[in-house]
Amino acid sequence: MKIVYCGDVVARPGREAILNNISKLKEIYDYDVLIVNVDNAAHGFGVTPGICRDFFEKGVTAIVSGDHVWNQREIVPFLDECKQIARPLNHPENLPGRGFCEIELANGKKILIVEVVGRLFMEAVDCPVQAIDKLLKNYTLGKNINAIFVDFHAEATSEKIAFGHYLDGRVSAVIGSHTHVPTADATILPNGTAYLTDAGMCGDYSGVIGFDKEVPIDRLCRKFGGGRLTPCNGKGTLFGVFIETDDVSGKALKIEQIKL
Repeated sequence: MKIVYCGDVVARPGREAILNNISKLKEIYDYDVLIVNVDNAAHGFGVTPGICRDFFEKGVTAIVSGDHVWNQREIVPFLDECKQIARPLNHPENLPGRGFCEIELANGKKILIVEVVGRLFMEAVDCPVQAIDKLLKNYTLGKNINAIFVDFHAEATSEKIAFGHYLDGRVSAVIGSHTHVPTADATILPNGTAYLTDAGMCGDYSGVIGFDKEVPIDRLCRKFGGGRLTPCNGKGTLFGVFIETDDVSGKALKIEQIKL
């Protein structure tokens, strides 16, 4: 199975970077599955149903989110309605939506796409390890599911790396998001799981992680924070990752970073 994942979409430049490059992605990677992280897609904070529909109409297979999933209130009922969007798995189970989506492709192959958020330097959430272990009791890679993709939305690199090793061999890929800065450690772990600490963002890189630089610089220079972050409005760059998996075992055969 060929999977393309696009990192955190930040506002209009990020949305356009994906929507304008989908045909090019298809031409280059001939993917079976296209996954997009939309955690900052709506003016930098969260996502709306309309933005999700724009992506789906262009051929996106599934959408994942992160800690900003609740920022746009109109997304809440959509999380229950749409079966192709995943909110964090380790948020309380009684909240709207699901922390995963199972997609059956036209060729009959199935992929499980999971969204998990970290705990270090993040808002309080349930244990990511307990949440993923509970879910994986129902799925065995290479038996009842062809591929398992995990987006780990976390701040600390050490937590991401530990989570990748914890799941090595049990899932096809663990790809980090949230920090908006692409890392250079794409690899296949010893037991066959593709891993990358952070895929980077889809957005305008001229500012600070997709936002105009004035407020972040002001916060840097003062002891207390202030000012509202405003997304950059220039040309966006798409950062992501391409993963190819074995159709029998579900293990990763290839991982390659994407920049368009």
